[in-house]
Amino acid sequence: MSAQHKKLNEISYSVLDLVPITKGGSPAQSFKNSLDLAQHAEKWGYRRYWLAEHHNMPGIGSSATSVVIGYIAGGTSTIRVGSGGIMLPNHSPLVIAEQFGTLEAMYPGRIDLGLGRAPGSDQSTMLALRRDPRANGHDFPDQLEQLRSYLDENSRHNRVRAIPGEGQDIPIWLLGSSGFSSALAAKLGLPFGFASHFSPENTIPALTQYQSQFQPSAVLDKPYAMAGINVFAADTTEEAQYLATSFQQQFLSLIRNHPGQIPPPVASMENIWTEYEKALVMKQLKASIIGNPDEVREQLQMFVNDTGADELIINTTMFDHKARVRSYELVAEITGLKS
Repeated sequence: MSAQHKKLNEISYSVLDLVPITKGGSPAQSFKNSLDLAQHAEKWGYRRYWLAEHHNMPGIGSSATSVVIGYIAGGTSTIRVGSGGIMLPNHSPLVIAEQFGTLEAMYPGRIDLGLGRAPGSDQSTMLALRRDPRANGHDFPDQLEQLRSYLDENSRHNRVRAIPGEGQDIPIWLLGSSGFSSALAAKLGLPFGFASHFSPENTIPALTQYQSQFQPSAVLDKPYAMAGINVFAADTTEEAQYLATSFQQQFLSLIRNHPGQIPPPVASMENIWTEYEKALVMKQLKASIIGNPDEVREQLQMFVNDTGADELIINTTMFDHKARVRSYELVAEITGLKS
């Protein structure tokens, strides 16, 4: 894939937002911050603004993903808004068809439906969501087929119909952190997004599998791959490293099984984590770029060369909202989105 050598201004860029809830903050403020970021991203030329479904996470405000998508889409006018993703096994395919059919009717031509098969939660939360604890995601292809049938224009002949939903052209993406969804996306000829921002070890194998096994479909005539990456850009290297410690602390809390709100940054992580914990966090967040504009530009180009991705979706979790917006602005300048 590295032989493709796409330039930074030859691919698309999007935003992945988990609606971070900061320590001492509130969901209400987080939603306002997300809308502000989405409006800036639209102005700077980002292609999509995606929200991710997670549950029972004190630092993440996007659990009611479809509702937040409507809020963001209602406050913007051109940027595509969607899910990165909806965890389909948590829901009835009919309900998702109706929800996204409603969103598409409200904001025509701007809604994306990215689908994952993970629970996005712990086992107790799975039970609270009424998800079968015996389910392991292997029925995901059947659920996907059912969802697509509800959106098909011929579904009007079915006894159960998704209204709104049927006959609407809502792009469906398959998202994953392993080879399962990449193989399925290739088989069905659908666009594929890989969660390299938290599963870096599997990135190249999954994208290679998708691109090599892709079968053209009515949706795509050639593969279209998106890769997730964490970016912490600032005017100086030192500031970027400082700002990134909030995200590192958040991941550390997950490893310790004590998830919490996004903490403020710290001058050093050395007295916070052990060497073993540091190694775990750094391995999980390997696909992270931290630095000044020149460093970010160089590392972004290396990532594009390695993955051959057609689009990057960028996650930037920071405690300070203005610094987060500034990071996305710098990326827009680096990549040529914002002149």
